[in-house]
Amino acid sequence: HTGGTGTGGFGGVGGRAWLLGNGGIGGAGGSGASGGAGAHGGSAGLLYGSGGAGGAGGANTTATGSAGAGGAGGNAWVLGTGGAGGAGGTGSTFGGDGGVGGHGGLLSGAGGAGGAGGAGGTGGTGGAGGDAGWLSGSAGGAGGAGGVGHSGIGGLGGAGGSGGLYGPGGAGGNGGTGIGTGGTGGLGGNAGLLFGAGGAGGNGGSGGAGATGGSGGTGGNAGWLYGNGGVGGNGGNGGAGLNGVAGGAGGTGGNGGTGGAGGRGGLLFSDGGNGGNGGLGGAGGSGGKGVDGAAGTFPSGNGGNGSDGGVGGAGGNGGNGGAGGRGGLFGHTGNTGAGRAGGAGGDGGVGGNGGNGAAGDASSTRGGDGGNGGNNGAGGTGGVGGTGSSIGAHGASGNTVTTSGGNGGNGGAGYNAALGSVTGANGGDGGNGGKGGNYGNGGNGGAGGSGAAGMAGTNGVNPGDSGTDGQVGGSGGKGGAGGAGGSLAGNGGAGGAGGNGAKGGAGGTGVDGADGVITVNNGAGQAGGNGGNGAAGGTGGAGGAGGASPHGTAGTAGAGGAGGDGGAAGRPGDGGHGADGIATSVDGGAGGHGGNAGKFGAGGSGGANGSGSGTGAHGIDGAGIAAPAGNGGAGGAGFSATTPGANGGAGGAGGDGGNVGNGGNGGAGGNGAAGAPGNNGTNANNPNGTDGHLGGKGGDGGAGGKSGGAGTHGGTGGAGGKGGDGGQGGSGIDGTAGTATVGVGGNGDPGGNAGSGGDGGAGGKGGAAGAAGTGGSVGVAGSGGTGGNGGSAGTAGNGGAGAAGANGTAANNNAGFAGGDGGKGGSGGNGGNGGKGGANGNGIGTAADGNGGNASNGGAGGAAGAGGNGLAGADGTAGVNAGAGQAGGAGGAGGHGGDGGTGGKGGTGTSAGADGAGGKGGDGGKAGAAAAGGRGADGTSTYVDGGAGGAGGAGGKGGSGGTGGLGGNGVKAADGAVGANTDGGHGGNGGNGAAGGAGDNGVNATNPNGTDGHVGGKGGAGGDGGAAGGVGAKGGTGGIGGKGGDGGQGGSGLDGTAGT
Repeated sequence: HTGGTGTGGFGGVGGRAWLLGNGGIGGAGGSGASGGAGAHGGSAGLLYGSGGAGGAGGANTTATGSAGAGGAGGNAWVLGTGGAGGAGGTGSTFGGDGGVGGHGGLLSGAGGAGGAGGAGGTGGTGGAGGDAGWLSGSAGGAGGAGGVGHSGIGGLGGAGGSGGLYGPGGAGGNGGTGIGTGGTGGLGGNAGLLFGAGGAGGNGGSGGAGATGGSGGTGGNAGWLYGNGGVGGNGGNGGAGLNGVAGGAGGTGGNGGTGGAGGRGGLLFSDGGNGGNGGLGGAGGSGGKGVDGAAGTFPSGNGGNGSDGGVGGAGGNGGNGGAGGRGGLFGHTGNTGAGRAGGAGGDGGVGGNGGNGAAGDASSTRGGDGGNGGNNGAGGTGGVGGTGSSIGAHGASGNTVTTSGGNGGNGGAGYNAALGSVTGANGGDGGNGGKGGNYGNGGNGGAGGSGAAGMAGTNGVNPGDSGTDGQVGGSGGKGGAGGAGGSLAGNGGAGGAGGNGAKGGAGGTGVDGADGVITVNNGAGQAGGNGGNGAAGGTGGAGGAGGASPHGTAGTAGAGGAGGDGGAAGRPGDGGHGADGIATSVDGGAGGHGGNAGKFGAGGSGGANGSGSGTGAHGIDGAGIAAPAGNGGAGGAGFSATTPGANGGAGGAGGDGGNVGNGGNGGAGGNGAAGAPGNNGTNANNPNGTDGHLGGKGGDGGAGGKSGGAGTHGGTGGAGGKGGDGGQGGSGIDGTAGTATVGVGGNGDPGGNAGSGGDGGAGGKGGAAGAAGTGGSVGVAGSGGTGGNGGSAGTAGNGGAGAAGANGTAANNNAGFAGGDGGKGGSGGNGGNGGKGGANGNGIGTAADGNGGNASNGGAGGAAGAGGNGLAGADGTAGVNAGAGQAGGAGGAGGHGGDGGTGGKGGTGTSAGADGAGGKGGDGGKAGAAAAGGRGADGTSTYVDGGAGGAGGAGGKGGSGGTGGLGGNGVKAADGAVGANTDGGHGGNGGNGAAGGAGDNGVNATNPNGTDGHVGGKGGAGGDGGAAGGVGAKGGTGGIGGKGGDGGQGGSGLDGTAGT
């Protein structure tokens, strides 16, 4: 019936063949308000012949009726092909379903194809393909395609038929295209029982406007024993968004369909099926997701490849890639699908992330690579490389305004495939970060993979470039850690270098050697990455420790990595510390250098070196205005691996200061091991500044090592750097029985000189002498170090005090060193005071056992600068235990217009020591007065004379000579003592006058204290008058009973010039 409201008639069933013929075709259903169903195709003959095709379903001709289904194809029995199913009729609301294909003959014959679903508001489902004959090698029939949905969902694709015993499965039908969602693709047919590949899954249908595409069908499974899995169908494409009406927003495009999964491979030797790709997104829609590949099977099947994600529509996001399937025991891991590009235009979609690479298994050398991130908009992140040294894929570039580049994927870890092997695989490289868009930031670099045992970690990669407006680039990837050394003699892997801006990986530790095996070296710490503009540099990695060895050579300690350079306005990283040497290693690792300063940045500090005498690295110069320089690294301590031990390492030099910045401090010298000297502290560098900023302080000297064994010397203390204190001398140890001489105490080294305007460093203390061994001699005590001199320019610092001499032992002691001189005065500044002389050491026992040491002289006063006064000389120190008192220091000369300094008082003798004489008065400067000489010390109760007064200073130009110093008083003999009273000291001579100036008077001698009329001291002679006719001064009056002093000689008058 072709019109009105009636139902179309059913088609007639095709005729059946009996023995050898083909079955008849089923009749088509009639069209009508509801279409009639197509009839079943006739069966084939019993022995041979194909089944007849099913009839097509009838169409419906009204808005509410249903379409007729297609008839099933006829079956074959032994040798023929199954008939095709009939197509479903076209419907208004639902399209008719396609008929099922007939099955093939038992021994040989393919299954018939399923009929296509009819089109309709919702498309009809395609018919399933017929199964192949069970014992044949024929393929199953293909599933019919789903019908087109005119207003709704596209029809499902029919499933593919199963293959015969060893035949492939049929392909699944494609899903129908929808005005709404696209139809899902049919399942791929399974292969036969034993062998054969699975059928491919059908593709999903495309979605209509704004609708999602259909998903792809799953690939069929392979035969039970072997055969490859079927490929999954591709997802359908999403439809485009509809345009908006006036004032309204446009519609969002549909998403792409998800790809179908790959089919499972057979039990043996089979590859897993590949996943289907995700569908494309409609305008504004996201791309469909790629799916994972199926796993390969034992022993050598390969994993299927993961499929690609779909590309996003304009403005939509790209789909994510699927992961690769895992390989069999000897098979390869499948590749990972790529994340597809995000849609272009609009605000820019985010690119899909790359899929992660699958891990390599026990026999696979390499894991799957990570997929690339999508482009357009912000770049997608690269996938992580699979375990087995694969490379992480790079992040895609951001290429629209204000978008960021994607991050690089991390590299896969190295895989140690053969257990117990010396070398594993290297870790994979991290992916590069994507480049930022016009104003976007660069992506971060991926981290390097860690090395397997014995292998190196790979480098972290540098980040992508920054945008054109100077936005900050992404951080560099961190370096992978080095693998541990192998079980026998594998070296520890070196840490991967950090990408720019990242911290370097630590070096791998060397493992201990087995008995009789020479051990391995450790890996070195790698350099830290450089900072981007405005960012700090990375810190250098620490060096790994060397491996120990019971019977072999120990591994070398690794060096610290260098600090990364700072970017503009960024601080550099510090150098990494060197590793310590172990018990049989001589040297510790060297400290890494500090990073170079960026523009305006401070220099980085050098790393400390490890124990074992390594040298500390130098500090880096400051680069910008007012930027201080980096400090030098400290020297490492000497390692006491043998006797004597190693010297301490030298400290690193401080860096130069920037334009107005201070210089860096010098590093301290390392301490010496037993018997070895400490190393010197280094001098600080001078500043480069134009305004005279101070240099850094010098490093202290390292302490000397204690002597090891009989008869060895204590180590000498390191000399102080500029301004640094001298190191302490090591003590000599006691002698053992029967040795001839024990160790001598080490001498304290001099203190360092002060920088401009600074104080001198103190002298090091002398080391104590060793006690006498049985039958041996006594050790000599170390001398005190000399005090440092004061600096110049500006107000001078005081000279450092001389250190005391060490006390004598039972038969000896040593003298204190002299105090340092006062520094020269700067322009207009006062001279520095002379340093005080060091005290002498005490004698031990009775006078017969040894004299006390002599006290040291006071340092001379510093000369004054222009207009400044010279300062007084320091007093001489007293003698100890019969040591003689020393002379007072001379007063400093006056600067231009300044007075000379007064001479210091002489030191008093003790017991039987001589008194010290007074110091000479300082000479006057131009137009400055000379100072008086210092007073002589009084005599002691058992000495004859008081000390003589110091001479007066000479007059400056036009100035008077200074007055001589008073002589010391004589002292009355003690009650009951034998001997006479002592005489008074002589008065000091008057200073000579300068040109035109009068000589000053000699001073009177002091009266004697004796009651028996002993002679007083002689008066000082008067100073000569100046050349211009100065009047000679009178001589000083003698003491009571003393001889009067001679008068000074008058100066001669000058001749007149001609004509006057």
